[in-house]
Amino acid sequence: MRKKQKYTTAIIGTGRIGFSLGFDKKREQPASHTMAVLKNKRLILKAGCDNDSSKLEHFKRYNPKIPTFGDSSYLFATSKLDIIIISVNESSHLETALSAIKSGPKLIILEKPVALTVSEAEKIQQEAEKRSIPIMINHERRFSEDYKIAKRYISKIGEITTINARLDSGLRVFSFDSEKKGEYSLLHDGTHLVDIVHFFLNDEQIQNIKLTSLLKENYDTVRQISFHATSESCPDINFQISGKSKFFGFEIDIFGTKGRIKIGNGIHEFYTRKESKLYSGFYSLEKDSKVKIPKKTKYFSNMIQNAVDFLDGKSELKSSISQGLQTLKILEEVKNQIKKSL
Repeated sequence: MRKKQKYTTAIIGTGRIGFSLGFDKKREQPASHTMAVLKNKRLILKAGCDNDSSKLEHFKRYNPKIPTFGDSSYLFATSKLDIIIISVNESSHLETALSAIKSGPKLIILEKPVALTVSEAEKIQQEAEKRSIPIMINHERRFSEDYKIAKRYISKIGEITTINARLDSGLRVFSFDSEKKGEYSLLHDGTHLVDIVHFFLNDEQIQNIKLTSLLKENYDTVRQISFHATSESCPDINFQISGKSKFFGFEIDIFGTKGRIKIGNGIHEFYTRKESKLYSGFYSLEKDSKVKIPKKTKYFSNMIQNAVDFLDGKSELKSSISQGLQTLKILEEVKNQIKKSL
């Protein structure tokens, strides 16, 4: 039997998503790029890189046999890699991605969002296409088993009539001071919210974006917004993002003509139409107890496996840069409407 090829990999950015979330005992593991790569038998982790010496030292302490670099340009100049994983801050995506593309890997895995702005994201995409370097964006819920089950269930709820998508956190939704580094929830977590709606709509274009409410904390800090949109198959898409909450919440509520799906952090509810127990001649929605959610969603390991399958020629990328750019355009349109309202 022919031995399967192994792919060399390097991680640029050894902070939370790059490395340290792998130690969170409450999260489903693997929860970081490092741990996901180490658990995949088809990948060889050749290097970790970070210009923050404390983060790199933490990485080295637990991975003493893996070479480390404080400068990604030196790593790219001295190493030929199959996969480059970029998990740096959004403000560094453009520079790091362009440098990685020029080094000629077989695949780049880029943390969400694609970049700080649509303009920067388009530069990354153009350079990648020019050099024929594919890029995967880590919108992790696309790879999660529970969200994949929910997407398959959509066929049972009839025509989609309304989607309500909500994000709650304590992070400001937007401010001018946070814009340069991307440290605001519209971009940081809002990218997941918009992307997963795209996922459920089979990546139909979300259009007719309209900011419907805005709550300011002061003259330039926004704490809560709502915006409305439409798509070809759904005439009523509502997004709510709160930065006033004392908890972190993420949920999507999909209503159809014959059922309903509610899914999010710790939420898995599936409803289907049944003859009503309350009214003669009517139908009601009842919970579908037949839907089973696995204990492991494999959101991170599935993403890494998709990269391997893509390089093996067995699968397309399930979260492409084009899809990531589509989401970023929505977020930028909302941001521009917010700025006009301030």
